[in-house]
Amino acid sequence: MALLAAMWSLGLVWKLDRLGRYLRHLINTVHDVTTKGVGFQVLTGHGASINTRTPEGQLVFGIFAALAEFERALISERTKVGLASARARGRNGGGQYKMTPAKLRLAMAAMGQKETVVSDLCKELGVTRQTL
Repeated sequence: MALLAAMWSLGLVWKLDRLGRYLRHLINTVHDVTTKGVGFQVLTGHGASINTRTPEGQLVFGIFAALAEFERALISERTKVGLASARARGRNGGGQYKMTPAKLRLAMAAMGQKETVVSDLCKELGVTRQTL
C-alpha cells in the first residue's frame, strides 16, 4: 500500500522542455505540484533523472530549467537570423502559388461562360476546386 501511495505522489514527464514553454512557467508548475505534496521526476532516457523530492534533484531541476530556457532562446534567435538571411537572398518562404496571373485570367474568362464545367477547368489548370 505504501508503494501505491508513493507512485501516486510522483509526477513524471519525459523531457523537461515538454512541461513548460519558459522558465517562469516551468518553475511555477513544479512549485504548484510540489506544494500539493506531489514530487516531480524527469526521465531523460540515459540514466540521468531529476527528482524534486531530494535537495540534489531540486538543484539539478533549477539548472536544467535555466538551460532549457537558454536553448529555446538560441533556437528562436537562430530561426530569426536564418529567415532574415533567406529574405536577403530573395526567398520569402512558403509554397509557390498554384494560380499564376495567366491561369487566373484564363479561369476568370472560362467561369464567365455558362457551358464551363468546373472539374474540366480544374484539370486543365492543374489545380483543385478549392484553389479555383
